[in-house]
Amino acid sequence: MRAEPQAIAYTPDPQILALADWLGDPVQAADFPQTRLRWRNDRWAAAVGLAGLDDAAWLDHFGRFAPLAENLPQPLALRYHGHQFRHFNPDLGDGRGFLFAQLRDASGRLLDLGTKGSGTTPYSRQGDGRLTLKGAMREILATEMLEALGANTSKSFSVVETGEALWRGDEPSPTRSAVLTRLSHGHIRIGTFQRLLVVDEADSMAALVDYCLTQFPGPPAPDGAPMGDHPAIILLHQVVERLADMAASYGAAGFVHGVLNTDNMNITGESFDYGPWRWLPKWDAGFTAAYFDHQGLYAFGRQAEAIRWNCGQLAVALRLLVPDTPPLLAALERFDPLYQAALARRVLWRLGLEPKGDERDARLLAASGAFMREADLSPDAFFHAYRGGRASFGAVMEDYAPVDGALDHPAWHEPPPDNHYETVEQLWLAIDRDDDWGPLNAHIARIRMLGHALGTAPIPHGHR
Repeated sequence: MRAEPQAIAYTPDPQILALADWLGDPVQAADFPQTRLRWRNDRWAAAVGLAGLDDAAWLDHFGRFAPLAENLPQPLALRYHGHQFRHFNPDLGDGRGFLFAQLRDASGRLLDLGTKGSGTTPYSRQGDGRLTLKGAMREILATEMLEALGANTSKSFSVVETGEALWRGDEPSPTRSAVLTRLSHGHIRIGTFQRLLVVDEADSMAALVDYCLTQFPGPPAPDGAPMGDHPAIILLHQVVERLADMAASYGAAGFVHGVLNTDNMNITGESFDYGPWRWLPKWDAGFTAAYFDHQGLYAFGRQAEAIRWNCGQLAVALRLLVPDTPPLLAALERFDPLYQAALARRVLWRLGLEPKGDERDARLLAASGAFMREADLSPDAFFHAYRGGRASFGAVMEDYAPVDGALDHPAWHEPPPDNHYETVEQLWLAIDRDDDWGPLNAHIARIRMLGHALGTAPIPHGHR
């Protein structure tokens, strides 16, 4: 079973200030007409020493963004570039969010509190810097389900309704507004490195590599890796490992992110920034989440390809520090085998079966996808029905035994929660029409029960 995040005293540590002169720009939050608390994640607030805040103090910090004690004196809108649907765009940066604070958890990890919908910045590009309340609700749903399914994801920390009427082209308008605060293991993106390449700031690039290796530690480069003692090569190996596992976590969850641009790739391997997303209603490699993804570039079955391509863009940026191509290519070539191993590991974990550690795991993986496709099943229904081997979808399962306790939890004896389109729309309808948050809270409770039943996902050492 999964343990709850460990409570800790508030431990501020604004390490980003050492890079702030060239990494971001000081900004102010919008002055909202209203601050109405709609969501506070007390599980994770306890993990960073903030669960003791009463609602008034919470709104002061996460609705009006008064600085936390001994933390960033002013929010920072971070600078970055990025490839958006494979087209390079230098006009990026935090356009409706900022880095608000940094603090430590009980394991010593450096965590960021960042925002979405907190107002305009120098990078807003004619946008209003706001977030719809429905968008905030959808981010809660995405992060809670991905966390339950073992993905390394940002956490929806706070949602405050802000009392403005927003006009959007992709949902009925006017619609309600909100500001979201998310808890993340860093906000350094592949696009951050891409910007430093374009502006030819090698010293800043080296400082950023050192920051990432220090604040987001991971394993060394594999034995025999070319230039395996070079900091930039060590970092690239770590990012490839982390992002291969992230791609696998999407596959095992049946999740489609929708916008896998390089500015949405956290070098910690933590999934974040949930705009258009969907869970598969049935197993379909061509399923897309974003209505504007006309070419299916980020379709469900192409997500690993897209994430691998993004790793390649990090390698291109790191050529500012490592002009020799072979060491960079050696790191990138590890992506596919790491992804396949992580996907098998995660699918077997979700099925509650003991892995074999050989080619049989790959056969089971292939059989699972084929069965879901032929039976027209969603991954949610499939993993629930076949958990612990309580039913068989073919002879390939005969070699597998359930893990201890695979069916002990009551979550396996009631229908599984899902985040399918119809479910999300019903939850939003209750809020939009009746201001009734009860169905959403009940749904989140079921998702968290599922996460407790699944326990901790099997991830490589040093990835969190």
